[in-house]
Amino acid sequence: MDAPQDPETISPQKTQRKVINTGVTEARARIFGHVINPTGPRSAHKILRKKLIGEKVAQWYPYDIKKDDPRIMAMEEQERLSKLEMLKRRGKGPPKKGQGRRAAKRN
Repeated sequence: MDAPQDPETISPQKTQRKVINTGVTEARARIFGHVINPTGPRSAHKILRKKLIGEKVAQWYPYDIKKDDPRIMAMEEQERLSKLEMLKRRGKGPPKKGQGRRAAKRN
């Protein structure tokens, strides 16, 4: 049976190859901007490397001028209130607080 190899008894050629390999890997990472991950745990580098898209998405949609004009906002609010009043007259409006569907189930 062979005895386990002691780190001191490893051949110098293997050690030299290992050192050269790590040096090449580090140089490649520096040149190409890669991240060295020798132990292999998961990292978020791949996701963080991507460009942010939020600004492009926001630019796609046109600016809504209605939100700045108080007259338009007041007109929309008036339409909403008149529609709500019409629904209440027909008995289809929202229930009073504490009188909804869940309260009816309890009784």
